[in-house]
Formats: sequence, C-alpha cells, structure tokens
Amino acid sequence: MSEISEKLRSVIEQGIKETFDLDVDKNDFSVEIPKDKNHGDYSTNAAMRYAKILRKSPREIAENLSKTLQNSDIIEKIEIAGPGFINFFIRNDSLTKIISDILKNGENYFKSNIGGGTKIMVEYVSANPTGDLHLGHARGAAYGDTLTRILSFVGYDVLREYYVNDAGNQIEVLGNSLFERYKEALGLPFDLSKIGYQGKDVIKLAHDIAAQDKNKWVDDDSIERKDYFKKVGTKLELDKIKKDLDLYRIHFDHYQSELDLYRSGKVENALKEVKKTPYTYELDGALWLKTTEFGDDKDRVLIKSDGSLTYFTPDISYHKDKFDRGYDKLIDILGADHHGYIARLKAGLKILGYNPDNLDIAIVQMVRLMENGEEVKMSKRTGNAVTIRELCEDVGVDVARYFFISKPIISHLDFDLGLARNQSNENPVYYIQYAYARMMSILRKDDSYEIKDSYSLLNNEKEIQLIKHLGELKHVLEDVTKVKEVNIVANYAYRLAQLFHSFYNDLTVIDKDNEALTKERLSLVKACAITLKTTLSLLGIEAKESMKND
Repeated sequence: MSEISEKLRSVIEQGIKETFDLDVDKNDFSVEIPKDKNHGDYSTNAAMRYAKILRKSPREIAENLSKTLQNSDIIEKIEIAGPGFINFFIRNDSLTKIISDILKNGENYFKSNIGGGTKIMVEYVSANPTGDLHLGHARGAAYGDTLTRILSFVGYDVLREYYVNDAGNQIEVLGNSLFERYKEALGLPFDLSKIGYQGKDVIKLAHDIAAQDKNKWVDDDSIERKDYFKKVGTKLELDKIKKDLDLYRIHFDHYQSELDLYRSGKVENALKEVKKTPYTYELDGALWLKTTEFGDDKDRVLIKSDGSLTYFTPDISYHKDKFDRGYDKLIDILGADHHGYIARLKAGLKILGYNPDNLDIAIVQMVRLMENGEEVKMSKRTGNAVTIRELCEDVGVDVARYFFISKPIISHLDFDLGLARNQSNENPVYYIQYAYARMMSILRKDDSYEIKDSYSLLNNEKEIQLIKHLGELKHVLEDVTKVKEVNIVANYAYRLAQLFHSFYNDLTVIDKDNEALTKERLSLVKACAITLKTTLSLLGIEAKESMKND
C-alpha cells in the first residue's frame, strides 16, 4: 500500500460514514492499482463490499459515494465501472509530492515506527559447530538477516542470535577426533575409528596443539583434557563458520552457548519448574511431558530411562531464557526437518506459563542446486556438499543472497547456477543493479534536480507508474512485519528496476531543449536511486554505482 492508497482508504472510510451513516474499517475493502491505466490510478471494491449491509445495489452505492468523495483534495476525477467498481484519478500534485518527500528525507522517508520499540529476538542459522555451512543454512541465513534488517528499519528493537549446540554428542565426537589427530601428530598410535571428523582444519589444529603442548595430554584421561579438546575444537569450527557468515554479510549480536545454559543451572531450573506442573508423568522409567494437551501429536520425553536429557529439555530451557531476558517476541528460523518441533515447543512454553503466540517459527524449505537441468549434489572441487563459501565464490554474494530470498521460504527452491552466473539482464540481480547504475550515470552527467512541492510536468504514463511504485515501499516493509515473507521486498526491487528501465528506454531524461522538464525528470531519477539503494541495503545487496555500458 502506498501513502496515496492509504490516504484514499481513509477518504473512502470517512465518505461511507458521511454518505450512509455507517462505521466501517478501512481494511475491510481493497484499494488497488488497476492493471489497465484507463481504469484510473486506483480502484476500490467498497461499493460491492457493503451492498448487503446497506441493502442497496453496488452501483447505487458507488454513485452516491462518489458524490461525497469528489470533494477530496487528492482526487481529480472519479469513474464507476462494471457492477460498482469506483476508479480514482489522482491529482498530479498529490501523486508527485512523494518525489520531494523522498528527496528531503532520504531513506528516512521509508522508515516507520510500526515496531514501537518492541524487543524481538530472531534466532537463525544455529548450525552445529562441527562442519561447513551448506545451502539450507545459506537460505535461512539470507532470510533471517533480511528479516532482521527490515524489522530494525521499521522500529523493532532486534537482537540477532546464533544458538551454539556445544553440549551434545557431536561435540564429544569432535573432541575425540581432535585428540586422536593430536596423538597422530606426535607420531603416537591413534584410533582411526574414533575420528568422526576428517577435516584438514582439525588435522592442522591437532598439529598446533602438539607443537605447543608436546606430550602434555597423551596419558591424561581427565575431564579437564576432554573439555579442553572439545572447547578448542568447537572454537575452531565456530570461527570458521563466523568467517563464512562474514563473507555472506551475516552478523550476529550474540552467540548463545548451550553449554552455558547447563553450567548456569538454567536447564536444571527449567526442568524443576516443569516438574511442578500437573503435566509430567513417568512411564517405562522415563519422564514425559503432556504436550498432547496443547496441540502436539504425541507426548514428549524430557528425561530418558537412563537418566540423560532429551534435546527437548534444553530447548524448553533456552526459550524460557529468551523470554526471561526481556524479549516480547521470539522468531525461530529452522530447517524443513524441524517442522514437528513447532507444536511441542509451543506446548512446553504454555506449560511454563508463557504465551506461545509470542513465538513465531518460520520453516525454511529445501534447496536444490541445479545446472543444465540436473541437480548438483556435490562440489566438483572437494567432492563434498557445496558450501556457502563455495557458492559465494562461484556466483557472488549479491546473487546468492537474492536468489535465496526471491521466493517464499515455505516453497522448495531450485537454485539455477547457469542463471546465477549469467552477466546479463536475464539475471534478476544484474538487471536490478544495472538499473541503479543507470540512475547514477544520469545523475553524474547532470545533478540539477530540484526539490519542489509538486512536479506538474511529470504526467507521462511511464513517469506516473514509477512515482506510484516509489510510494509502495514504506507499506511493503510494514507488510513484511505481518507476513514474515521478505521475498515481497526482493520483488519490489525487481519491479522498480523494470519500471525504471522502461522509463529510461522510452523517454529522454536530459533534454537540452527543455530545461524545466529535465530538472523534474532528474528529480524523479534521484528519488528512484534513493529508493532502490534503500531497498538493496535491506536485502543485503550492493548498490553498484557503475557497471559496464551503464
């Protein structure tokens, strides 16, 4: 919704009250930009929406309502079409005012305070620190980062968190692998069957430890030794993950250690609180939680018969801790294999007295890497699964990010490597960046744009389409906070590029024979550049000021 369409909604809402003495909600009827320009700048179905309530035909309602609405200072003309659609032609000065608003305020024009300072924690990626980040992580990372950029932009107090799974069995395996490689580095017998991680980085770290500590750990079977090798192994893998995320322009405010939750007593305390509720029971030597009473498909085990905790127990503790840290809303971004996680976690929070509606869980569907119509399952270079770093080095960070966020996360994604490598307008990222480069090229030639209250000479269809689209961004961003789908912002950027290329190809911006029109068109170009740069920044994509043939 643009600023004009939002104002039009209010005008219609008030007009219905004045004409029919009926209180309505402005969100109950549509205000849209018609596909056919002959149907005006905006159209509404309000007359048909209230026909049953008013017991009148939509056409009659439209005719009576139009008489009232014609007095609005933003409306040039009203026409009634079909069974009762009302088409609005907006005054040029009302439409073009957005240009001066953008020029005066820059990116701040598109900001809002819809978040109202609400404290929201978004957890994403959270891959086990035992290996490289793969394409599923890449999609979740791009989505999470873009979402948090947008939430911050519209007034939320956002914390970006990575949950480090450093207390599970996989860390035991990592520590054992490193210890055996350490013995190997010293030239001592080692147990190959205990090496679960074969990475070169593990071997290098083992040699570094051997060079520094010599035989210190060889005959040491203490907890201290085991904890040491787990700790340095985890740090090695986590540092590697951080470097890859940095390349991908992903930055976290906080890394929360699972091990710290245990050591602080938070897991134990959460378990004690759960046991105080009437929703636990023992069966076959295990402790169960009655999650089925809150929508789960089956009850869940908290403590196994051997006395060890399930993964579910620290998960409940972790989310309890998130709320206890003062966050009003939580968002978890999880892989497709975590779909069953939603009901059980919400049930656990409900049992502990927290509102489960304050937790949103976004499930990121699977990614297939495609080349020449065939799925690419392994890296040609390493023979292993393709990593984030390899993909970024192959197609570039901008392309990788855009391709992952250009489709709704609830749908499976085929990542077309051929298209991603293509340096032409067929590649949507190239197409969008080329539009921005063209804008900047024009402004380098002549930057004599003006800030005026209205731009009366901008009345070509191409210009009006562009202006109306500029007005959409603020409300597109607010929509993201409701539907949590960032692809609508990627689509917005692509549409802006389309409209600008069409404008550029059909009209002369710098016309030496018409200085007044040139200045107004330059003002429009500058407003487009500010808008597109703002959009690309929210997507984590570079706005390139120069490209070949711009």
